[in-house]
Amino acid sequence: MSLKTVIVTAGGIGSRMQSSIPKQFIKLGDKTILEHTLLKFHAFDPNIQLIVTLPIDWISYWKEVCVKNNFLIHHDIVSGGKERYHSIQNALKIAKGNLIAIHDGVRPLVSNETIKKSFELAEIKGNAIPVIPVKESIRYIEKDTNTALDRSNYFIVQTPQVFKREILIKAYENKFHDKITDDASLVEELGVAIHVFIGNEENIKITSPIDLKIAEINLT
Repeated sequence: MSLKTVIVTAGGIGSRMQSSIPKQFIKLGDKTILEHTLLKFHAFDPNIQLIVTLPIDWISYWKEVCVKNNFLIHHDIVSGGKERYHSIQNALKIAKGNLIAIHDGVRPLVSNETIKKSFELAEIKGNAIPVIPVKESIRYIEKDTNTALDRSNYFIVQTPQVFKREILIKAYENKFHDKITDDASLVEELGVAIHVFIGNEENIKITSPIDLKIAEINLT
């Protein structure tokens, strides 16, 4: 069985959440969003290596939260870089897994089944990312024109995105550019085919007050 690592990116500052603290530290019930997220992966595999990337100015705050909440799940902490890309580069320096997952710290509703499928598929195919179908009608808009698109060909990308170690390390040797939207797009630049599977719909990224209310319903 492959050793597994999860890099949990928690570098947001919560501007869209209209919060005085970064969104990953907002409480849902008696735990912060980040605690809920880490617990999901620990429940999946107690031996998994957990690495959390945090803004350097908030690392001491997070450590205080862990002490106050008696949060004892072991995890390594690395300081985030200028961009998410640089934060993951920092985390990769201490990642030990043969399979490495990247997960948004503010996706606490990921299911055990989604985590399991992502690692299983990556073990076989080299990588795996969860997606969900677009339900609403969509249109492509450019300047003064717009066109209806076939929504059956479009999917929303989630995390965790899991890769074999050697693939991800090689991808992060490429220089940063602003067209990198996620880890899969960076790996795709190597000419590697990306493998997708259907994730769990409630695995939303909490970025706004309405997302927080949805999470509260599911977690409390």
